Amino acid sequence: MSARVVIVVPTLNESRHIGDLLDRLLLEADVLDARIVVADGGSTDGTPDIVKGRAEASTRIFFIHNSRRIQSAAINLAVRQFGDGMDYLIRIDAHGAYPEAYCRQLVAEADRRQAGSVVVPMNTVGQAAFQSAVATAQNSPIGTGGSEHRMGKGGHEVEHGHHALMRVDAFRAVGGYDESFRCNEDAELDFRLRAAGHTIWLTDRTGMTYYPRSTMSGLFRQYFGYGGGRAANILKHRMRPRLRQMAPLAILPVVLLAALSIWHWIFLIPLLAWGVGCIALGMAAAKKHYPEYGVPLWFAPLVGWAAMIMHFAWSSGFWLHVLARPFRREPV
Repeated sequence: MSARVVIVVPTLNESRHIGDLLDRLLLEADVLDARIVVADGGSTDGTPDIVKGRAEASTRIFFIHNSRRIQSAAINLAVRQFGDGMDYLIRIDAHGAYPEAYCRQLVAEADRRQAGSVVVPMNTVGQAAFQSAVATAQNSPIGTGGSEHRMGKGGHEVEHGHHALMRVDAFRAVGGYDESFRCNEDAELDFRLRAAGHTIWLTDRTGMTYYPRSTMSGLFRQYFGYGGGRAANILKHRMRPRLRQMAPLAILPVVLLAALSIWHWIFLIPLLAWGVGCIALGMAAAKKHYPEYGVPLWFAPLVGWAAMIMHFAWSSGFWLHVLARPFRREPV
């Protein structure tokens, strides 16, 4: 008997992408005999109308309202309403791009590996200049610290990866996503899955394409949230951060230390060393990812600048969460 699959798509103002995405997912759903559940967080751009129109034309598509708006709540809600009798949950990002047979490959990999979760490599792609610089940084150690699912190294067990497929029984057994996490909810769930004895498998048989933030402010907000989410994760589970996570923690103190340069220039040295290091590593990343084009002189430093925004935002989000913790009433 084939596996029973529910495909969940959290949305919030995704009218530009959702129609084409559902059309492609329907091809997969027909083969897998799967349900597609779109959990919308209150879109105002016409996304619900597009989904409801597709649902009227196909009995496989369902629309539900996610009153909490965040992705973790969307997945939990979909599993509560549609998870009974299902073997696998597949999580789809509405603004991502997926290859043919993506869902089928995930199910086949889960069957082969008997894994509680199958995660996928991410290939980050940009279009305009700044977005391309962000993508280059995120595909390189300068922006990700060598995270395996960001570097495309699949075919083995990992501690964490980009969420793609989970066994519904494993997901429910550990309590699903923690909805107090607006960011980093995937890494937090991976910690509990592994603690419960489930394997997280990074596949090398498929992957996804991710389009990063295209503005500096959007990138800052995203990584500020990531930093706060990582702090919440560490505090909740009393984890010891990895070296690649500890290094960015120094960035906010380095920036604040530079304010003392009004008394002596020596306080600028750590800031300058970080900046020069990012620009140099950004140039190396640009040459590695675009060797055939001959990287423009202006582009390589832009990669380093994007990485600096990511580092500073992540560090700021982390420290703000830690420093604000004693003043919070709700549990972490």
